Amino acid sequence: MEENIDEKREIWLTRVEPLDGESISHFLGRFRREKGNKFSAPSGLGQVVGFGAVLVRWEKFYFHPFPTQQELEALAAVVELDADRLRQMLPPPGVGMNHSPIRLCGACYGESLCHKIEWQFKKTGGCDRHQLRLLSKCPACEKPFPIPALWTEGLCQKCFIPFAEMAKYQKAY
Repeated sequence: MEENIDEKREIWLTRVEPLDGESISHFLGRFRREKGNKFSAPSGLGQVVGFGAVLVRWEKFYFHPFPTQQELEALAAVVELDADRLRQMLPPPGVGMNHSPIRLCGACYGESLCHKIEWQFKKTGGCDRHQLRLLSKCPACEKPFPIPALWTEGLCQKCFIPFAEMAKYQKAY
């Protein structure tokens, strides 16, 4: 007998609440790692959702083609969110994305431990909230930031400086 997605979700998936302004990459990484979920790769979650490796592209901010309503609804059913809430984690229509480098505002990260989707917008040069330029690499060791889906500890994986402490190295915007 074949189980449907609803039965599987009730058995083994743990719901994760999205954070304000959080990018889809960061959210998917948190969801995959949540106790009870434990997907080692985005393709595993993509298989459960029913569209394979598409989530690999989303975690890297590649939205060509842009996620369809059907894809968002399929993902929403598995992660137990509204498709409109997932849509908020994507760029608005017509807004270009920087795929790399991955950028962050240490001051914002200190207030809300997540990668903000707006940091990857092509039009974003700095943090309007804190009037700081975004960082694209660790200011201490110069290691570029990995995709947000891989942010497990909120710190540089080479020199271990917390992202929140990097705010003191940011220049005025």
